Amino acid sequence: MKTFLPSKDPLNEYKTSSKSLDRLADIADQLPKLLLTSKIQKNINSLKTNDLSVDLLIKNKNIRELKLAMVQLSFISHAYIWGAKTPSKVLPEALAKPWTQVANILGRPPILSYASYCLDNWYRLNKKENISLENVGLLTNFLGGVDEDWFVTIHVCIEDAAREAIGAADSISKLNDKNSVKDFSDQLKLIISSLRKVNAIFSRMPEKCDPYVYYHRVRPFIFGTKDNPDLKKGLIYKNQYNNKPQFFRGETGAQSSIMPFLDGALGIYHTEDHLRHYLNEMRDYMPPKHRRSIEIVEKSSNAKSCILESKKLTSEYNKCLEEIRIFRAQHLEFAATYIHKQSQITNPFGRGGSTITGTGGTPFMKYLKKHRDETQKQKI
Repeated sequence: MKTFLPSKDPLNEYKTSSKSLDRLADIADQLPKLLLTSKIQKNINSLKTNDLSVDLLIKNKNIRELKLAMVQLSFISHAYIWGAKTPSKVLPEALAKPWTQVANILGRPPILSYASYCLDNWYRLNKKENISLENVGLLTNFLGGVDEDWFVTIHVCIEDAAREAIGAADSISKLNDKNSVKDFSDQLKLIISSLRKVNAIFSRMPEKCDPYVYYHRVRPFIFGTKDNPDLKKGLIYKNQYNNKPQFFRGETGAQSSIMPFLDGALGIYHTEDHLRHYLNEMRDYMPPKHRRSIEIVEKSSNAKSCILESKKLTSEYNKCLEEIRIFRAQHLEFAATYIHKQSQITNPFGRGGSTITGTGGTPFMKYLKKHRDETQKQKI
């Protein structure tokens, strides 16, 4: 596992020819205008049950096309759910059926998760150049604009910058007491270097993503249905799940596999409590391969015990943990600035959603403080 981004850049159009897929892509492209003019519900309600059929994609089993469909269905569905003054409690079958079908194949719930919001939702402006904040755009938006794009592309570039850290963490998890100090040291240095790039990118969030705009124009569309006071009875996916309301968590950076993978490889342990339960639950929203890679590294890594036996590695290990602590501290700082402070401001429009919980339905301030502090305490 070298990166959690797809091995090939995401597709920006379907290779499969189909009227229903053309219609799906067209609605996704028009989302900013449909939301602006309050026509998204009317547009979707006018569709027949199979107007957005994904049967050909299922038959062809092209994973890249299925991921593109998942992105588009997730954005359109969330626009439908959250695009009016009050949330929709029922998702029409025209969306519910294909969304559930594709989600089942990809091994994730039918909800907008980090994988579709970030990992599979970008393209390079210049295909010959590397991934960077100067060369990445989004495939699908809600309202669009600089702030929304910047918020997501920051995360795309973080995933890419973490590439060396993930590779080194994977390597260090396979080392044991028969390996030399240098073997461990080389991998720790790669992790440190990579995470410094990650933190440098993360620190640029305020450059083009304004807290007020984020809270009122970006955040409202990425909420889920679990632990959400605005959808206490959940969401009914018409003619799916026997029409019983479903509860799924919304998109959140906690669904990124980077930090859990590093925690597992480096032996960073988080205490068992109700917040730990939230952390583990986030894995249900990750791509199955990512979940498995985290589980494998957690079970197999003996890196920390080997490092503890060698005083020569203490400094480098602590530097790794410090970069992880800095990342978590930045996340906490942004949560305070972009969410907590904004929730105190009276405004004439927009809704930031729940101020108590994060978009994933978690008590985000406690959650972030806990993992920042636990990282600090486990330095040796």
